[in-house]
Amino acid sequence: MPAPQQVRTPRAAVPSGAWRMLGLGLAGQSAGTFLVSAPAFLIPYLHVEQGVALTTAGWLAAAPTIGMVLTLVAWGALADRLGERGVIAGGLALTAVFAALAAWAASAPGALEAPGLLVLFLVLGGAASASTNSASGRVVVGWFSRERRGLAMGIRQMAQPLGTAVAALVVPPLAATAGFGAPLALAAVATALLAVGCALGIRNPPRPAPAPATAAVPAAAATPASGPATTAAAAPAAAAPAALAPAALAVGREKSANPYRRDRFLVRIHAVSVLLVLPQFTLSTFGLLWLVAGLGVEPLAAGLVVSVSQFVGAGGRIAIGALSDRVGSRVRVLRAVCVAGISLLAAMAVLGGLQLTVAAAIVFVLATTVSVADNGLAFTSVAEAAGPAWAGRALGVQNTGQFLAASAVGPGVGALIALVGYPLAFALVALAPLAALPLVPRRDADRTAL
Repeated sequence: MPAPQQVRTPRAAVPSGAWRMLGLGLAGQSAGTFLVSAPAFLIPYLHVEQGVALTTAGWLAAAPTIGMVLTLVAWGALADRLGERGVIAGGLALTAVFAALAAWAASAPGALEAPGLLVLFLVLGGAASASTNSASGRVVVGWFSRERRGLAMGIRQMAQPLGTAVAALVVPPLAATAGFGAPLALAAVATALLAVGCALGIRNPPRPAPAPATAAVPAAAATPASGPATTAAAAPAAAAPAALAPAALAVGREKSANPYRRDRFLVRIHAVSVLLVLPQFTLSTFGLLWLVAGLGVEPLAAGLVVSVSQFVGAGGRIAIGALSDRVGSRVRVLRAVCVAGISLLAAMAVLGGLQLTVAAAIVFVLATTVSVADNGLAFTSVAEAAGPAWAGRALGVQNTGQFLAASAVGPGVGALIALVGYPLAFALVALAPLAALPLVPRRDADRTAL
């Protein structure tokens, strides 16, 4: 009688502890983001209170991000090889060490006159904090079924705005009362505690079983039996696994094969994400200035509008992920996000040009919400398309491309605004989602269930 084939049932239910692990990954990445963001919120204190040149303050602010960008792919590769738990916990432990060293360097005499050592520790701290960016995404893909991944990844994508928001609230008053090194010491304590929590509370998702050895089946089939009747009776049973062996080997090779050589899906999603970063960082970088200088809104009211847009955007990340679960497609929703981005940026350009302040502010909130909606969709698509053997590296490439594109927005769009003004600059930025639209793949690629 032929051996029965194993039937893979869909994993619809969320495994026990998955939400806890998502929460730990979210908290760990938020703590890392706090360290990366803290130097930027120290610039007013350093420049106004301590008389530090803006160039020096700018290098301090950029140092953690530089370290992060340089190591995202490496951390992803390590997560692919060793698993998520060790990478997240170990990375957070290293982050705590370098944050503590940065706090010590900041308190040393003459630290701001010769900040080389401080910059080095901030670079290393940012490099260590990058561990959570790729590995926590793997946790979501490994423990949540496809029907819940969009929602889970949307929650996970809140880590960056959450960590940045906490830094914006905590860093300036803490530095003013306890000194420049205090926020860095706080980051060290938070990441150390979360390193322990993640080591205890995160489990590596099940990994695909390795393909069976090709020699095992023929050897079993060739073993001499006690007689002709026994050999004849054993032949059908031996033939079934022998027939299934090539298929099993093919599945094993498919799981571990380089997804970038298989098709262009990942490359297209990376390109779409790079293009959609441009409006996101244009609005986050120049939105407040546009409201105040371009539309004449009072600074306090403009700050309130920006704050509302950030909170609505955070909720939008979760809602858009849940929507992709409901419709059963990431790329369909991603395509709709591109269309909405084009429309809202064009509307901002028109309303800003006509000086319709209230309407322009409302559209700004909507445009900001849409501009961050693609992050979770693209991140989930990348992890699913890469498969369990390559997800960490692919997510590292995804993050690296976005960070590099974001770094060009400040000088590039700033020069564009100075040249043509806000309305036309926003209209030109709308070309980014327009260019991204035809690059969105027509169908999803999910290789996590192979």
